[in-house]
Amino acid sequence: MVLEKPFAKSMRRILIFCLLFSGLYGRAQQLPAPYASKSVVNNALVTGWTEGKSPLAPKGFKIRKFADGFQSPRWIYVMPNNDILVAEAATHGKSADQLTLLQDKDGDGVYDKRSIFLAQLNKPFGMLVLGDFFYVANTDGLLRYRYSAGQDVISSTPEKILTLPAGGYNNHWTRNIISSPDGRKIYVSVGSGSNNGENGMDQEVRRANILEINPDGSGERIYAAGLRNPVGMAFQPDSKVLWTAVNERDELGDELVPDYMTGVQEGGFYGWPYAYFGPNEDPRMKGKEPELVKKTLVPDVPLGAHTASLGLAFYTARQFPDRYRNGAFIGQHGSWNRSQLSGYKVVFVPFANGKPSGPPEDFLTGFILDAKKSRVGGRPVGVTISPSGSLLVADDASNVIWEVSAE
Repeated sequence: MVLEKPFAKSMRRILIFCLLFSGLYGRAQQLPAPYASKSVVNNALVTGWTEGKSPLAPKGFKIRKFADGFQSPRWIYVMPNNDILVAEAATHGKSADQLTLLQDKDGDGVYDKRSIFLAQLNKPFGMLVLGDFFYVANTDGLLRYRYSAGQDVISSTPEKILTLPAGGYNNHWTRNIISSPDGRKIYVSVGSGSNNGENGMDQEVRRANILEINPDGSGERIYAAGLRNPVGMAFQPDSKVLWTAVNERDELGDELVPDYMTGVQEGGFYGWPYAYFGPNEDPRMKGKEPELVKKTLVPDVPLGAHTASLGLAFYTARQFPDRYRNGAFIGQHGSWNRSQLSGYKVVFVPFANGKPSGPPEDFLTGFILDAKKSRVGGRPVGVTISPSGSLLVADDASNVIWEVSAE
C-alpha cells in the first residue's frame, strides 16, 4: 500500500505528459467561455527597425537582413533551381502586385541579382513550379505560365485555370497553393469572406476551405472544410500528411478562439463558422447546424488566440541542430483583437515520427518593442527554408526579409 500513491501520482504525470506532448496535444486544451473577457480593438503601431536593430534569434543562432526595400513582402517561395521568389501584395493602399526574383548564382548565400519576375498581378500570394509550368495564385484565380528552369522573367501568356472568390474579411484575400508530393494534385487555400458568417453563408461558397484540383485546374473538390483562414500549407516530411496553419475567428474575447496548426483529414470539417476547436458551438450561430457542430474535428496544436498564425514550413535541411529536423516553423503576424498583443513572432513545434512531440516554442521574437504602447518593429508572415538551410522570414510591415542561421 505504501507504493500505491507514488505509483498513481507517477501514472498521472505520464498521462498528462502524453496529453500535452503527443499528437493529441490540442485535445488537452482548456477553453474559457465565450465573452469571458471583453472583445477589444488593439491595433499595433508599426515603427519599423532603427539602424542595427532586428528581431531576436535564440541562443546558438544569428540573424541578418537578407533583403529589404520591398512593398509588403508576404510570401517566399524557393524554386527547384534555388532561385527565390517574393510575393509583394498589400491589404490596404497601393499594392505592388508583383513577384520579385532573388538569384544567388555563386551559391554563397548572398543574392547576386534582383529583378521583377512577374508583374501586373491581382494580389498574388502562393507560387509553385510543377513540371513545365509556373503557377501563381491571385486573389481571384490561379494562373499558369509556361516555364523553363533558370528563367529570370515570365513572358509567356497566362492561362487562368481556376477562378476563385476574390478578397475577404481583413487579410483573407490570400490564396496559397502547394502540390502533392507526387505532383498529381494541387491544393488551394481559400479564406472566409467574413469573421463568422455575418454576411450570410450564401456569400461563403467555396470559402473557408482547402480545395484540391488537378494540375490543369480540372477536378475541383473540397478537400477539407470549416477552416476559417488556412494560409500556410505543407506536407510533413515523415508522414506525408498535409498540414495547415489556420487563423481563427475574432470578437469572442481575449482567449477565443485559438489559432491552430493541424494535420488535415481528407473530407474533414473543422467548425467554421458554427463551432470552434472541436464541437464547441459558436454562440453567434446557436442552433443553426447542430450536425456540423457534432462532427467538428479537434485540431492538433493550439497556437494562441488572435496570433494570426499564417506562415508554415517544415525544417527539412541540416544546418540547424537535429532537434529541429522535420519540425514546423509558424509565422505569427500578430493580434488586433486582444487587450495585450499576442503573436508577433515565429514559433517552432517539434515533431517526432510524423506527429507533434511538444508544445509551440518561441523561436524568433523581439518584434514587440513596447507592449504597453502596442508598438512593434514589424510583423512576420511567410517562413521558408533557404537553399543553405537557414530560415527566411517575410516581415511585411517593415518590408524586410530576415534570415536566421545556426552559428
